[in-house]
Amino acid sequence: MPGANWQHPEGPDSSIADRDDHPVVHIAYEDAFAYAAWAGKELPNETEWEFAARGGLDGAAYAWGDSPALNGRVMANTWQGRFPWENLALDGYEGTSPVDAFPPNGYGLYDMIGNVWEWTASFFTPTRAGNIKQSCCGTSELGHNNPRRVVKGGSHLCAPNFCLRYRPAARQGEAVDTSTCHIGVRCTVRM
Repeated sequence: MPGANWQHPEGPDSSIADRDDHPVVHIAYEDAFAYAAWAGKELPNETEWEFAARGGLDGAAYAWGDSPALNGRVMANTWQGRFPWENLALDGYEGTSPVDAFPPNGYGLYDMIGNVWEWTASFFTPTRAGNIKQSCCGTSELGHNNPRRVVKGGSHLCAPNFCLRYRPAARQGEAVDTSTCHIGVRCTVRM
């Protein structure tokens, strides 16, 4: 949407009023990095992010276990239905959700899966042969003029028929200048 930014997430006529409990979106990597530094925090690297997302369930497919739902309950804000034509919104949300709308993981962290992708400090390198990156947001060639960082967690736009990226192990590379309605940030504090 032309004119969308972190203060106007759906375009110039929208606002963040009444969204204090939603994740910030439309921030590029540099924005996320600058915010973390300003707040006296850091962006997690990919390994740290995945460890936190698993919440102690090492090896499980999802942050809550091995099934996409737990006892029939949707556990994260993702796309339910056939992407991009049909969002059944079984989780109650078509866009972002409040950060505590779903249960926390085993470490007490909310929304490590779904809602919005989260920037990490790690540079993206392909995990398969060749220079082509497959992404739920499109395919693009990796190049030196387009540095990428790893984003983790999937988003409200991830659907099982399209990308199935709302798992702790899933990763995606995004250009550092990417700013969308489904990429946000989570900071860490070093002890």
